[in-house]
Amino acid sequence: MPQTVVSAAGLGLTFETGDGPVHALTGVDLTVGKGDFVSFIGPSGCGKTTFLRVIADLEKPTSGTITVNGMTPEEARRNRAYGYVFQAAALYPWRTIEDNVALPLEIMGYTSAERKARIARTLDLVNLTGFGKKYPWQLSGGMQQRASIARALAFDADLLLMDEPFGALDEIVRDHLNEQLLKLWAATEKTICFVTHSIPEAVYLSTKIVVMSPRPGRVTDVIDSPLPKERPLDIRETPEFLEIAHRVREGLRAGHSYEEHV
Repeated sequence: MPQTVVSAAGLGLTFETGDGPVHALTGVDLTVGKGDFVSFIGPSGCGKTTFLRVIADLEKPTSGTITVNGMTPEEARRNRAYGYVFQAAALYPWRTIEDNVALPLEIMGYTSAERKARIARTLDLVNLTGFGKKYPWQLSGGMQQRASIARALAFDADLLLMDEPFGALDEIVRDHLNEQLLKLWAATEKTICFVTHSIPEAVYLSTKIVVMSPRPGRVTDVIDSPLPKERPLDIRETPEFLEIAHRVREGLRAGHSYEEHV
């Protein structure tokens, strides 16, 4: 049995607003094992990003329990147990790429020599060796997002949280980065929680796909992928791939049969 990295039981989160309560998550039961690549897919507003933010201690659940590496999300955050990659690269334009990657290392008090070694290693992992002295505006959108991934990897947390990191990129760049992300996952053996709106992306990348319903966000299906770890892009044309994609699509359709408001 793999070690449990994230464990949620009966997890719920309700936002109190001027127009009344908004039920973002309800009754979420989920386990993420060490080394898993778990994609969260569902319609806009279904709580995918909210769940990621709960793991990261950026939102507090209002019911149920959740642990991250056996700790509360707050303890995991204080112990720097995860790296977070946002939808936008969120790089500081006045800092070079290597200085952007160095930012969490500076905050954590790494020495100059340690920072230099970690920056070199992580830029190499994301195929950006030689671009460290460039500024974000000198790089393409895909390269900027790879730099953002390098920053999240720099302090070597076991868990990587990725919130639609390739959503704004064109399909050709996205395909390339999907391939690179799988290679990165294989090389680092991280546990990855990945939010996406793309069925092909979710099926291509994941060992486990979590299908979520419209708000209030609930898990309607958890699909363990039978695909091999080595996945060329043309695996997307195989019957096995299309069968999983069909099940995801059916799960999304079933989720829409729930009433949107409770």
